[in-house]
Amino acid sequence: MTFCTDCGEKLPENAYFCPKCGQRTRSGAEAGISTPWEDLRETFSKMGEEIENAFSIAGKEMEKALKIARDKIVEATSKEPIICPDCEEKNPASTRFCYNCGKKLK
Repeated sequence: MTFCTDCGEKLPENAYFCPKCGQRTRSGAEAGISTPWEDLRETFSKMGEEIENAFSIAGKEMEKALKIARDKIVEATSKEPIICPDCEEKNPASTRFCYNCGKKLK
């Protein structure tokens, strides 16, 4: 006859867990049965690793996107403005139509 080492409850033969307190028995440990807490801890650990990996990938993708945006801003602002031949308004170099009068720019 065996008893729970945690609460002293009489245990059925071949019980892996105590029916009163949930403690894993010696039979359960020898059979390699994990406790629900161990399973939960392992699941959270794996989930943490996956989240960390996802944040790492997202960070790298954001760095790429910011570099592209920065390069495009530098390119757009570094060229000489286009002066509209009709109204003489200064327009950004990448502009196709004058934002003042709407005429097509060359």
